[in-house]
Amino acid sequence: MSECNGNCSSCSQNCQSKEQNLKENANINSNIKNVIAVISGKGGVGKSTVSSLVASALNKKGYSVGILDADITGPSIPKSFGIKARAMQTELGIMPAVTDSGIKIMSVNMMLQNADDPVIWRGPVIAGAVKQFWTDVCWGDLDYLIIDCPPGTGDVPLTVFQSIPVDSAIIVTSPQDLVSLIVKKAYNMAKLMNIKVLGIVENMSYFVCPDCGKRHRIFGGGSESIADELGIPLLCSLPIDPSFTAMVDSGMVYRYDSPDMEKVVSALEGK
Repeated sequence: MSECNGNCSSCSQNCQSKEQNLKENANINSNIKNVIAVISGKGGVGKSTVSSLVASALNKKGYSVGILDADITGPSIPKSFGIKARAMQTELGIMPAVTDSGIKIMSVNMMLQNADDPVIWRGPVIAGAVKQFWTDVCWGDLDYLIIDCPPGTGDVPLTVFQSIPVDSAIIVTSPQDLVSLIVKKAYNMAKLMNIKVLGIVENMSYFVCPDCGKRHRIFGGGSESIADELGIPLLCSLPIDPSFTAMVDSGMVYRYDSPDMEKVVSALEGK
């Protein structure tokens, strides 16, 4: 704009120059091709579940993958993959943990003395930690970096969208009456931040009875209609599966085979 004074911090306009100025540079030892944010308008819908499944599905197809756990106050990614090691600081930067399958992971739990220590930080400190996971971590060469965002549209998702060059986002929801409001909040935030939404993943969609084999929609439904309304695809519907829960609890989420992830991977490959 002609009246621009170059001071983006005091400007209310959402122009391209401002977006570029707010982006942080990745660590010099990081070469990341695609950055995907996993988001939702509320908590408890399974963003970490979807982040883990997407990363594992991409890894099994031969892609190099990392997960940035941006849910600072409720990190669960290390537990899902059985990561107990602490992050190592080197002269090059912070080194992420690497799972047995080769997925690189960075989470605040890897920096705590004890995994169950609470993270009692103010918003700006939490946002600063997320930036550090981008600027100070040596991710190396990655085809995909999956960012597991905390719920809502507050400080951390905003920091992710403003500070990290996110290519696209996946919205996670669960089948319930609030689904329309949940999805629209996340979708509208991504739209305001000029982030492409690849589609919706509905978690906890149904339960398959082990006796009769019938699908039961315990929580109802609704994601199909909101996906159509927003003009984005419903990528997949994930079941309630006790075997998956057991694998997560034992740190073996990678071993879970989810054919539903094929559509998500195809969307990422064709974005």
